[in-house]
Amino acid sequence: MMKKIDLDKKPAGVGYFINSIQTLFVGILRVWTIPIVLMLSLASGFTTYYGLSHFITPWIALVITVAIQSIVVICSLEMAGMHWKANRIRYFSVVCSLLIALMASVSFSYFKFYEISQKDKLHTDRVNQLRIDIKAYIDSALVLKADILKQQNTDIEKASTEVSQAYFGTHPQAFDTYKNHVGEGPFWKHYNQIYLEKKAQKEKFEHDFADLNQDIQKVQSSVNNLDNAKNLEDAYQQMLSNFDALQLKMNLLFGNSGLSAVPQAPLLMTFNQFTADVQPNIAMWSDFSLFAFVCAAMVDFFTVLLSYRLEFTAPGPLTVQEEELIFECLRQFTEFKINKNDELEMVIEKTDIERARRYCDWSRMFAVGLLLNRGFLRKIDDRTVEFAPNLYPLIAEKMSDKIHHARQKAQAESEIQHVESGHTL
Repeated sequence: MMKKIDLDKKPAGVGYFINSIQTLFVGILRVWTIPIVLMLSLASGFTTYYGLSHFITPWIALVITVAIQSIVVICSLEMAGMHWKANRIRYFSVVCSLLIALMASVSFSYFKFYEISQKDKLHTDRVNQLRIDIKAYIDSALVLKADILKQQNTDIEKASTEVSQAYFGTHPQAFDTYKNHVGEGPFWKHYNQIYLEKKAQKEKFEHDFADLNQDIQKVQSSVNNLDNAKNLEDAYQQMLSNFDALQLKMNLLFGNSGLSAVPQAPLLMTFNQFTADVQPNIAMWSDFSLFAFVCAAMVDFFTVLLSYRLEFTAPGPLTVQEEELIFECLRQFTEFKINKNDELEMVIEKTDIERARRYCDWSRMFAVGLLLNRGFLRKIDDRTVEFAPNLYPLIAEKMSDKIHHARQKAQAESEIQHVESGHTL
């Protein structure tokens, strides 16, 4: 009895398994592109809204932000689906719309990234400003101290000279009865008392300023603690308290020295001013931050790129019917060679004989276009393409199927002939 042979049964092979895994992985990546685009668009929309809301009403900023992000995604998809030679006006209108939306998105997103990137720098700048103001105040006090000490040294030298003149009776203001009289008389006692008072005044001033140096060190130390303080508010209040104590002592010290002008203390910022966030303003562009601009542009760049690739790249693998169609159409090409990349290369143009016979190659060109869109072929130039690695196992499995079917058919025909010859006998 003749065995029934199933010629339509498709054998499972390693090539089909590898191809199915690869196409499944690529398909998952393409599907995963959609939520990535949405998340990037939301991230860009948040930063755009943040910057825009500081200049206009929040609900209007929200509407404009939604419009900007929609234009970015829609125009990116449209660009991937059309060619500029087909309709130049439409193409350039889409490009202009995309550029305007990107400029608006990047410009207002820049403010948020500027605030994030400049937060530490802003804290450092404010601490440095405190150091500069306090240092200028202390330096002005040191200048006055030097002037006072210089004047006191001059007064002491003058008083010392007068004491010596009074002792030897050569002082110009001495009475005639005391002139040229050596000794410690009443006239000498008067000038000696003046000398001792000035000397004591200088020693007291130096002692008071030595105590003041400790307060200066406390203020400088409390300013330095602002860089690594666990509780910034307590550290800042301690710094203000130390500075107020320093200012009070300086006013008393220089006020008692007889000076009409005392060092002008700077007006330090409050804690709220010290910790205030950066408010978006046009001045941020004058103090341009390349890092903030690159971060703002990078988010929109990835949104455009993935949106473009989402439309530009086909979403799925080949079906069984498409595999059969493509295999049969590719067999119609005749010019093949191995190129420098060790890939199989074929010419997709008509041959001279086909042109002479006016051969219609629509079906095989459709197959080439389908494979190019699915990533199974790679275009080299206008007339040649090369096989992508994921096409080899597919074609190999098809060829194996054809050989398998041919062998089964030959075996079936041999058995039929054998049976027929037996009946004849």
